[in-house]
Order: sequence, then C-alpha cells, then structure tokens
Amino acid sequence: MSTNFTLIDFDIDKLDNGLEFTVKSPSNIALIKYWGKYGEQLPSNPSLSVTLNNAYTQTTYKIQRSSEFELDFKFESKPNDKFKQRVEKFFKRAAVVFPFIENIKVEMDSHNSFPHSSGIASSAASMANFASALCEIEKVVTNEDHDEEYYLMKASFMARLGSGSASRSIYPKMAIWGKSVLGSSQDYAIVHDQFDEIFEGICDSIAIVSSKEKSVSSTAGHALMNEHPFAKTRFMNASNNFNKLLFALKTGDFNTFAKIVESEALELHGLMMNSDPSFILMEPNTLEIINRIREFRAQTNCAICFTLDAGPNVHIMYLKKDEKQAKEFIDQEVKSLCADSLVIHDHMGNGVIVER
Repeated sequence: MSTNFTLIDFDIDKLDNGLEFTVKSPSNIALIKYWGKYGEQLPSNPSLSVTLNNAYTQTTYKIQRSSEFELDFKFESKPNDKFKQRVEKFFKRAAVVFPFIENIKVEMDSHNSFPHSSGIASSAASMANFASALCEIEKVVTNEDHDEEYYLMKASFMARLGSGSASRSIYPKMAIWGKSVLGSSQDYAIVHDQFDEIFEGICDSIAIVSSKEKSVSSTAGHALMNEHPFAKTRFMNASNNFNKLLFALKTGDFNTFAKIVESEALELHGLMMNSDPSFILMEPNTLEIINRIREFRAQTNCAICFTLDAGPNVHIMYLKKDEKQAKEFIDQEVKSLCADSLVIHDHMGNGVIVER
C-alpha cells in the first residue's frame, strides 16, 4: 500500500463532542472498461467513466471517540451482518492510512437509491462513500491544511482498495483511472473535464433485462484475465480505444464515441465467453435491445448508443439534446423487453457530496 497519503499525527480530542454528517456517493458507468488487474487492485489498462447522478449510496455517520474501533452498521435502518463484515474489513484495512480509526466508534445507516441487482455498480458507490467519510473525519481530527484536490485523491486512493471502479465515483462528470495522461495514476482516479459541450449532462437509461444475481462476480471475472489467451490484445485495444475516445470527446464526435463505447462493451463480453471457464452473461433480450438501438440510430440519426457492464442489463446512453426522442424510443421499443418493464433513467452527475 502506498504511503503517499498516510496520516501521521491526529488529535482524537477533537471528537469529544462527536461528529455527524451524511455522504451521498454515486455509481458510475465505464466507457473504457477496467477488466484485469494486478498487485494491490491496480488496473491492467486505463479506464474512463461517466459519473451518474440518480444512482447513489447515501449514508449518515455518527462518530464518537472510543478506546477501540467499534462499528454499528445498518442498511435501510436495519442490521445487515453480511454487509457489516465487508464494511468492518474495509475500515480495519484503512487504519494504515487513517490511524484514528482505532479510536472511534462509527454508527452508519446506509441505503441505495437503486434496487439490488439492477445493473448499477453498488460497490463503486458504497466504497466511494466509506472512503469519503474517512477523509471527512480526517479533516476534523488533524491540523493539516490540505486543499480539496488532496482529499479527492485520497478518497479515490482508498476507495480503489475496496473496489477498483469506486476510485472513479469520487469525481464529477467524467473520471480517468490508470496511468495514461498527464496527472493520471494507477493509485487513484482523476477528473476528466476535457470534453465538448455536447457531452455535458449525457444521459444513461439502464434497461433491466434481468434482476437476478450475475453468474460471475467482478472479482472472479478480473481473475480470469490472468491466464486469458487474449489478455495482451485486450490491454492494447483498451489503450488504443482510450486515446481515440479522448479525441472524440474533445472534438464532439458522437459517431466515433458510440463506435468505441459499443466496441468496448462487446469486447468485455467476448472476453468472458472466451475465458476458462467461460460465461455468457448476455440474454436474448440483451441482444434484441442492442439491435433495436442500432436500427433506431440508423433510421433517425439520434445520438444514442449502448454499453454493458458484466451482466445482461443494457446502459442506453444518449445526448441531452436528444433526450425526448430517446426516451420515447425506450418507452415504445425497450420497456417491453425488460424485467417488469423496468428502466432506470439517469444522467451525468457531480460526484460525492458531503453534508454536515
């Protein structure tokens, strides 16, 4: 673990009166996919994502000083032992970077704005939440005069250790993770704001083809890349697509944007189908929705495309200027192909928000 962000001195007496705050942290959708890792949760290729707005984890924290670390965790105001164990593991691991953890009691009440197994990365939202909370506590118990950029980087660094994609959820609008451009890093993500105004507020409607648990976890999926016959080709393709996408974003070239984003999604699923063991995560309605999107785009020139995470649900992305036309298409052509006709509408968001 890098020591660049390690905290040395703190004053736990500053918590004598307790501390209470709420963190709202979004999920994100990767355009260039992070698939394959090494070392301590480091990416094998750079990734680029859009930060979402309506899909978020919100947690209220009550912090008190204590002789040892204590955790009282609730999900939707009810005890959840399974997730508490994961949170506890994250906090104890984080004590290397945030040593004050050994002297606090943490009460947490957390909830997600989206349903479980909805195709939205809950781990990205939740780990970004916990990491941001630790940075908020650090601001109180130290006399260090760090700027906001430092805390964003530190939160991203810590979130990455819980979930790689969580490193990107810290930032507004778009984020890059992985050594690729000036200022980028393997250890944490950075904000990406070099895009044409046509991409401002880009929309993402998630078509829920299936609400079942996916057949392979992201951790297991990443591990399959270690011995994958096409791993080197994938990482080269990802880097090339990354550079092409940066140019398309900067120049406002939606056609190239759509071509790359869709290619990345299909390559991800191709890798899963070619792995050992192999997995087919798409379902018949996934393919039908993809075909309908492509036909609609060809017929109307609507700025619309798709991407996929490691599951069957389809993220339908479209420019803000075409929102009305795209949503009419989704209502008429996509909803009937979704489980319980569920489509979750979202759009580009502003990253983590902390309220005291």
